[in-house]
Amino acid sequence: MENAAYIGLSRQMTLRRELDIAANNIANADTTGFKVEQLLLSAEVGAEARNAAIRPGASFVLDNGVGRDFSQGSLEQTGRALDFAIEGEGVFFRIEDAGGEAYTRDGAFTISPEGVLVTKAGRPVLGDGGPIAIDPAQGAITVAQDGTISQGEAVIGQLGLARFQDLGVLSKDGDGLYRNASNAVPIDAAGAQVRQGMLEGSNVNPLIEITNLIEISRAYERATKMIENLTDLSRRSVERLGRSS
Repeated sequence: MENAAYIGLSRQMTLRRELDIAANNIANADTTGFKVEQLLLSAEVGAEARNAAIRPGASFVLDNGVGRDFSQGSLEQTGRALDFAIEGEGVFFRIEDAGGEAYTRDGAFTISPEGVLVTKAGRPVLGDGGPIAIDPAQGAITVAQDGTISQGEAVIGQLGLARFQDLGVLSKDGDGLYRNASNAVPIDAAGAQVRQGMLEGSNVNPLIEITNLIEISRAYERATKMIENLTDLSRRSVERLGRSS
């Protein structure tokens, strides 16, 4: 197979990955706190042939991981006392998990039978002193913009917030969670504000993602056509050489 065909095949492989990512973005357009993703590409230069003047090295398309846009999503009013949204980019709620501390932008919380503030999946929400205990019998809770939780006149805790200087250290996990994949230490979340009775929508633009799907499909078709043309050209060249001999 010619180098051009190999290059076309490498591009097809990344296009299939791009198609999966765009489809996943569309599927999560209504997922609370979801951040739009895109494929990161790079070039991988193959080794040169022995006679570089005749057949030089080729540059192949390489899947270099997934990038995420952590920009703020729209805030949607729910009126539910245990729904929270963060106004501020790069800031997350701190969550306790079996694999260590995790982080999320999905603030749709509830109270467990044990009286602990938890995520929809039942993971404890962390405050400054650990999991946050809430007794519904003590009345309705109110949460200030700095995350301070009160019942009546009594302050019972504060939502734990974490900000990362480099968001690239976060790896995606299930249930809308992110994990710190490095030794980076979260920094102070000064300036971020907690909004009670609201949730952050995803930052996916469905129109852009549908357009991406169309462009990816067309690019895949062009790469397929190129490979078919090269294969046909090679076949006809061999046939002519055979007739000449």
